[in-house]
Amino acid sequence: MSRKSVFITGAAAGIGRAIAKLFAAKGYFVGLYDVDETGLKALARELGEHHTCSGRLDVAAPEEWSRALAAFMQRAGRLDVLVNNAGILVSGPMENTALADLHRVIDINVKGVLNGCYLAQPYLRKTPGARVINLCSASALYGQPSLAVYSATKFAVRGLTEALDLEWQDDGIRVMDVLPLFVKTAMVEGMNAGSLRSMGVHLTPEDVAKTVWQAARYQGKLPKVHWTVGFQTRLFYGLAGTVPDFVTRFINSRLTSTH
Repeated sequence: MSRKSVFITGAAAGIGRAIAKLFAAKGYFVGLYDVDETGLKALARELGEHHTCSGRLDVAAPEEWSRALAAFMQRAGRLDVLVNNAGILVSGPMENTALADLHRVIDINVKGVLNGCYLAQPYLRKTPGARVINLCSASALYGQPSLAVYSATKFAVRGLTEALDLEWQDDGIRVMDVLPLFVKTAMVEGMNAGSLRSMGVHLTPEDVAKTVWQAARYQGKLPKVHWTVGFQTRLFYGLAGTVPDFVTRFINSRLTSTH
């Protein structure tokens, strides 16, 4: 196919769904993948069966990635953009959370992105101008109490993004991440974190999708690896690395205080 294509994980709802709808509206062939098969089928019907393919994908399972990518390539014929969006979150004091639940956050948020990048790379390198866009978070700017493991996974995503953008530049693959603050999705419902109460939720899935689209279409000669979403994140990103560590720590301690 000459038509450009995008492969999206966590596509059944929230940010992934908004990304899928935007790319479909822009004329892309869209691969929809998630563990929520009911949500996927509903979205595929909405976007049109001729414009999409869909399938179940647990991003923590490499064998499921291999099957999903092979099926997608049979329909799309090319892979222009991989969007590693799937992610989960647990909140509250770390010691009050089951260790198995924390491991699952790492399995999906870190291993899931790693699996996608590793297994999609052979397809991406065959497509001129291909790119990977990883959903990161403002919590990758400074470790967040009550979100410690989630925050740590997003630091890992940020580091992997930076490294692969350098490693894969000779293959013509750009690797980027998108860093929003809190977004109005099911993920933040019932979240136990002082930063959420301090800063509120001001971003929509559509806000994030627009930034993903900008990253996917970016043609600047200078590399642009990190893409912030919203004023608050741009402010924190601008402060990171420009003020002493104790100042950054103080700001975060105030914003995340539960008192």
